[in-house]
Amino acid sequence: MIPIRDTIPSKHYPVVNSTLIGINIAVFLIQMSQGLNADRFIYTYGLVPARFSDPNIFSYFSLGQQLFSLISFMFLHGGFLHILGNMWFLHIFGDNVEDRMGSFYYLIFYLLCGVVSGLFHLLLNYHSVAPTIGASGAIAGVMGAYFILYPHSRILTLIPIIIFPWFVEIPAVFFLGFWFVLQVLNAASSSAEAAGIAWWAHIGGFVFGMVSLKFFNILPQTSFAGSLKNASFKRKATPYFQVLNTFNQRQEKDRYEEITITPYEAAAGVKKKINVPWGFYNRFYNVAIPAGTKDGKILRLSGAGRQIPDGQPGDLFLKVRIQQPW
Repeated sequence: MIPIRDTIPSKHYPVVNSTLIGINIAVFLIQMSQGLNADRFIYTYGLVPARFSDPNIFSYFSLGQQLFSLISFMFLHGGFLHILGNMWFLHIFGDNVEDRMGSFYYLIFYLLCGVVSGLFHLLLNYHSVAPTIGASGAIAGVMGAYFILYPHSRILTLIPIIIFPWFVEIPAVFFLGFWFVLQVLNAASSSAEAAGIAWWAHIGGFVFGMVSLKFFNILPQTSFAGSLKNASFKRKATPYFQVLNTFNQRQEKDRYEEITITPYEAAAGVKKKINVPWGFYNRFYNVAIPAGTKDGKILRLSGAGRQIPDGQPGDLFLKVRIQQPW
């Protein structure tokens, strides 16, 4: 299952979340530029449990280097697909959590989730010489927070069926719960050295993200945190990719749906891509909403309605709703 987006837009632009993604990408580029020194770079800035448990190895590093590795490891990645997957999950789930916590506390929360996930892995693999790298432990903490904060959200998910893409909205509780169960099953059946993935770091980060929410909820709103949140400007757009719900409609060849855009999009004009699912079959359409569109305007997509055997397909009529989606 590949998440595409969630159905709860954040009110403010995720300044910290976007910055974290940028830092991860920048560090990855630095890591890739190391060439023959890449392994040394990873061993220096990655989290290696044996550096803490073996006195002979410990002696090669200063205390500052040891402590710094508890943070630096979460900004390293093992390859393009590794960082792509991590940053995509952070992009989907992090903006909402930052929106609820505020940018200042979200930054602290994210780093703590990463540190705790690293410590969790370190304690359970105390003598391992394999470096652990990646932001997945910190991101797991963000996902754990999302699991508690947005139980009624839905995750637009791509499920590849052989070569055909199937898009479906899955409740966030089920999506994240299923992900967590997979981490537990993988952790129970493999070791860090054998799998190459720090499953226990994922588990520790996810659990810490859920549990620590109560503490962050009672923290006072400092003047700095408040000003940082106020400085982040509100979003002006709805998601580019949208899925229309075609279930429970009358068996007519024409379909009637609504598409929501913001006042900014209505004034400036906008293009959207919509997915019209029908069972396991999906069709995609580009929708151009002209500048100056008024609330209630009807857009007609010829041939996008119900497919009638031995007949012409119906049309899809989209009613434009102009409102802030939050």
